Amino acid sequence: MTKFLLAVHVLAAIVAVGPVTVAASMFPPAARRALSAPEDESATGTLGLLHRICRMYALVGVVVPVFGFATASQMGVLGSAWLIASIVLTALAAVVLAALVLPAQSAVVEGRGTQEHTARLAMFTGVFNLLWATVTVLMIVRPGSTTGA
Repeated sequence: MTKFLLAVHVLAAIVAVGPVTVAASMFPPAARRALSAPEDESATGTLGLLHRICRMYALVGVVVPVFGFATASQMGVLGSAWLIASIVLTALAAVVLAALVLPAQSAVVEGRGTQEHTARLAMFTGVFNLLWATVTVLMIVRPGSTTGA
C-alpha cells in the first residue's frame, strides 16, 4: 500500500504542481508583453489561459499533500524533521500561491495590473517556485531519515 500511495503522491505532484509552476513562471513575461501592447488580443488570451491553468491545477494540487500525509503515515515518518519542514514549506507555498500569485494574476487579467505589478508578481512566483524546489529536494534527500535511500 505504501508504494501505491507514494506513486500517487509523486504523480500528483508532477501532474498538478508542475503545470502551476510553469504557467506561473510564464505569466509575468506574458503580462509585460500584453501591457506593452494592449491591442494584442492574443497576448490577453494567453494571460487568461495561463491564469486558468494556475487556478485549476492549484485546486488539483490539494491531492498532493493528502496523499503525502497518507504515505508518511504508512511509512511511520510523520514526526521526522525533514517531513515537518516539507509540510511547513508546502503550506507556505500554498499561501504564496493563493494570497499573492493568483490575486496578482487576476488583477493583470482584469486590466488592473501595471508593469510594477508584473515585477512583484515575478518575485512572488519566484518565491513560490523556490519553495517547491526546496520541498522536492527535501523529499528526495530526506536529511536524517532512517527509512533508507
